[in-house]
Amino acid sequence: MKKYRNLRVAERINQELGTMFLRDFDFDEAIVTITEVTVSEDLLRAIIKLGIIPEECGPEVFFSLERAKRDIQKKLTHILNIRPMPRVSFQIDRNSLV
Repeated sequence: MKKYRNLRVAERINQELGTMFLRDFDFDEAIVTITEVTVSEDLLRAIIKLGIIPEECGPEVFFSLERAKRDIQKKLTHILNIRPMPRVSFQIDRNSLV
């Protein structure tokens, strides 16, 4: 049963981040989607891949999320209440824009 824990955690992070993006962030003229969440087997890292349209807004959105990463991490820790809580990092998914 434990071998699927990272997949379940990834799904919960995806759901909660999607809600958080809608509720707490205003990305101006950009459309931001979460294309993939990957959690390491040891649950220490979570990589969130983002699809951003238009592509020109990518760096601006990415840097605003990086500035808010500490707050995002804190909210996820509080909402999910799991130990250990994976450290989130964001990546722009260039494959989703093809």
